[in-house]
Amino acid sequence: MHLNSRTSNLPIEMESETALQMAEAASAFVASLSGEQKNRGVYPVENEERLKWDYRPRERKGISLQEMDGGQQKLAFALLSTGLSRRGAAKAFNIMGLDKVLADLKGSETDHPFHPDYYYLTLFGSPSDKLPWGWRFEGHHLSLNYLIAEGRHIACTPNFFGANPATVPEGSMLGFRTLPEEEDHARQLLASLGESQRKKVWVSDQAPTDIVTRWYQRVNLEDPVGLPLGEMSESQEELLMKLLGVYTGRVPRKAADARLNAIQKEGTRYIHFGWAGSEETGKPHYYRLHGPSFVVEYDNTQDNANHIHTVWRDIQDDWGEDLLKRHYSQSHE
Repeated sequence: MHLNSRTSNLPIEMESETALQMAEAASAFVASLSGEQKNRGVYPVENEERLKWDYRPRERKGISLQEMDGGQQKLAFALLSTGLSRRGAAKAFNIMGLDKVLADLKGSETDHPFHPDYYYLTLFGSPSDKLPWGWRFEGHHLSLNYLIAEGRHIACTPNFFGANPATVPEGSMLGFRTLPEEEDHARQLLASLGESQRKKVWVSDQAPTDIVTRWYQRVNLEDPVGLPLGEMSESQEELLMKLLGVYTGRVPRKAADARLNAIQKEGTRYIHFGWAGSEETGKPHYYRLHGPSFVVEYDNTQDNANHIHTVWRDIQDDWGEDLLKRHYSQSHE
């Protein structure tokens, strides 16, 4: 691993300290792997596998928590923690824990694919302060994707958090909610709107059965729908930005600040808030935040509207694609 300081012409998007922590944690994890594990868990950064993601329960490329020993699991969690804020990490670990709750609810269905150890860590390239590299932590209802360039520039989407059950219906965790802010802040914004605003916000009486962007590699949406922030009051603008902050706040503060600063520069007035489905709690519902450079989706329709899917995506720079292009372009020059 190369960790010498280096000057870059790219705009600083995040402090190098966090990127350094990622590199050190990733290097420690790779060093703990056997040769066979490295063959399955480390890919070139240009490999097509880096652009694959999915939040459904299934086998994945990489090394699962199940096959790691205790020391390797600690190293994997150390890397995971470098890519998340404290609140984001708490949500991620709760999501993994929900698989045990879900398995218990399934009872006699012994072949169910839910287990807290069915999460995979995959690395792309070698941790470096010069060459791009990345990593992915993924399993049921959790997909975290990172690309690091020049030891300080970090792309952190697609970013998917889900919860099933959204509210635990029974047992020792009765009433526990893994993603409460994602729903409550949106409902607070919705409740603040006037009659004319609500007509624009409501894009459909029927909520989609899942997030519209699904697990596709590219965001393919038409023009934003709903009510633009430019037609909201100052207090409503604050509520919308607070809701957006729930999603950007999943990652370390400097990464979140960098993304929010970029959104401010491109014009927050162009962000649209759209709602579909029922306004009634416990009924199927969906919302979307859609700006010039990003999309946030929330869907709660499955399992009697007790099953949440949320995603934050960058329309142009998922997996750091723009970051890679700039890096290779300037390196070539």
